[in-house]
Amino acid sequence: MRARRPKPKRRTELGLLVFGSLIVVATYVLASVGTTSKIPANLGPFLGVMLGLALVAHVANRVYAPDANAVLLPIATLLNGLGYVMLARIAQHWAQAQAGWTAVGVGAYVVTLAVVRRSRDLDRYRYLLLLVAVVLMLSPLIPHLGQNHNGARLWVGVGPINGQPIELAKLALCIFFASYFVEKRELLSVPTLRVGNRLMLDPRPLVPILVAWGFTMLVLGGEDDIGFALLIFVLFMAMLWLTSGRWNYLALGAVLFVAGAFAADRLFSQVNVRVSEWLHPQPTGQIMAGLYGMGTGGLLGTGLGFGDVRVIPEVHSDYIFTAFGTEMGLLGTASILFAFMLLIGAGLRTAQTARSEFAQMVAAGLTVILGFQALFIMAGIVRLLPLTGITLPFMAYGGSSLVANYVLIALLMRISDEGERAIVVDQATAQRVAPAPVAAVPVAGR
Repeated sequence: MRARRPKPKRRTELGLLVFGSLIVVATYVLASVGTTSKIPANLGPFLGVMLGLALVAHVANRVYAPDANAVLLPIATLLNGLGYVMLARIAQHWAQAQAGWTAVGVGAYVVTLAVVRRSRDLDRYRYLLLLVAVVLMLSPLIPHLGQNHNGARLWVGVGPINGQPIELAKLALCIFFASYFVEKRELLSVPTLRVGNRLMLDPRPLVPILVAWGFTMLVLGGEDDIGFALLIFVLFMAMLWLTSGRWNYLALGAVLFVAGAFAADRLFSQVNVRVSEWLHPQPTGQIMAGLYGMGTGGLLGTGLGFGDVRVIPEVHSDYIFTAFGTEMGLLGTASILFAFMLLIGAGLRTAQTARSEFAQMVAAGLTVILGFQALFIMAGIVRLLPLTGITLPFMAYGGSSLVANYVLIALLMRISDEGERAIVVDQATAQRVAPAPVAAVPVAGR
């Protein structure tokens, strides 16, 4: 029996993983030299752990998703590695904790690929996933379990471990929205309600999903969080528009957003504070400290290890993008932005090649989550938007965020594998049924 040869995409992925690991190791050495003027003593173990975790995820891809996209995992690994380097530059205890969470995230990645063998299986558990999302969102409100950090009650602590359940809840909500919208696609996009002599869209299919969305907004408002509330709102409206293709839903979304923003500004103190800080930042406040740091970096940055990034508040979480702007400059932050654009492009490619409408919607929704989460925090740091407090995916410190994002990438890989495999099968079938070329018959007398 002949051994199976590795798929070309997996060979490409392996090469990109090795190349990305070398970039991370090089930045780790530069940051250490800039800080201590010597090469780090743990360089060998660091390289081993870095390559080891990447290879574990790569082997899982070869076993469970051999035809999946070749760039999703390498880009996520590169961003995760660069974030670890900056955390090690800021404080070792943050880096050590992030390394542990990275191992947990890779484990969750492998488990997701092993358990979710077909994307359509997720469609069967639509309401169960909605229930899980509701429980996860309500858990921070439970007395003695929920914790308040920086004005938002999003954390749950069990012994020495704490995290944000909303990070996993957003994935469950994405799958629920996708399943519901696909089932009601025709009712949401084709006018079926007769009013006089005109046909209009029937609003009744929107009632259950609006109730679910409204409940989500109320819970997140009760937890004084504007970042995830905005993210779930954008996810809801984006998937509704992708389902129906009707611009009037976007107009409805704009009205809901304006009304919701006005109400939130009056009802929730944290929203009012964030907007006030955005419009009128204090000279010694967090926003100006981040902008001063970005300005100090200039075009090329101060150099890894040479910037004064520790004076920036929350630099390990909310403001880690500022640390890269300080030490790597405009070119460094532009490279990070380009990496996220590649990641989003790969996600949209996955949605395009998905083999079912449900898989298409899930892939598109997951890509929306990833892209807008990165957009909101980067735009908040440079004052294009109010600061939401959402973590920069894969780079900022945060265990629950890191694990959830690895699960997100695993789901995209599963959908990509199914779609690419279907394309290969269709091409092979087309070649088998294609008519054979007819040989030219010589004509008598010629």
